[in-house]
Amino acid sequence: MFKEFKAFIARGNVIELAVGLAMGTAFNAIVRSLVDNILMPLITSMTGKADVSYLTFTIGNTPIKYGLFLQSIISFFLIAIALFLIVKTINTLTTKNKPEPEETPVEAPTVEEYLAEIRDLLAEKDVK
Repeated sequence: MFKEFKAFIARGNVIELAVGLAMGTAFNAIVRSLVDNILMPLITSMTGKADVSYLTFTIGNTPIKYGLFLQSIISFFLIAIALFLIVKTINTLTTKNKPEPEETPVEAPTVEEYLAEIRDLLAEKDVK
């Protein structure tokens, strides 16, 4: 059982997943900083308010904090926009540096080649 576990851990997929998780965690700090320190202050300067987490209404004696839910949705969209812009920029930079692959024209068979192929197939059919 230990050998199977060792083989499982040593496989490339598990190691790549661990590296991806670590990189994702580190990248999360960058995106959070972008949203919290750049995008949210810009929104605050344009709208006057960026925090809606204080919004609530009460049913009976129970407060319903729908503002926290709205704040989570806003944060999600801001993070999604930030990630999109970062990935798009990285993709643009990496594709500009790659040379375009040369397309080689594919030559279609001639009519004579098609006819010869048909003749050979018919000859095989007659032999069988």
